[in-house]
Amino acid sequence: MAREKFAWKAKVKEGMLAEYQRRHAEIWPEMVAVLKEAGIVNYSIWNTGDELFGYFECTEGVAHAEAVQAGSAVVDRWNEYMKDIMVMIMDPVTGAQPKMQQVFNLD
Repeated sequence: MAREKFAWKAKVKEGMLAEYQRRHAEIWPEMVAVLKEAGIVNYSIWNTGDELFGYFECTEGVAHAEAVQAGSAVVDRWNEYMKDIMVMIMDPVTGAQPKMQQVFNLD
């Protein structure tokens, strides 16, 4: 199976970028373990101002990665830990993260 790609966007609350960076520099080992269990690789997060863009690849597919994360108490704790400094961009109709569509790829 080819690696499936996933991208997301969010915003850091005003004045919280340094804290966002600090928390990721000190990511919990158990959170890293869940991401690896989910088959997530090549994960990076970028910013411009308060806007965040995340990208990762899934060795087992996005559906598997989502299922592992959805069933994880560690992910729930991480999301709770991060919610005071960031806002995820969610689809107002579904309440889920919008599925970004890849428009170009140069391999």
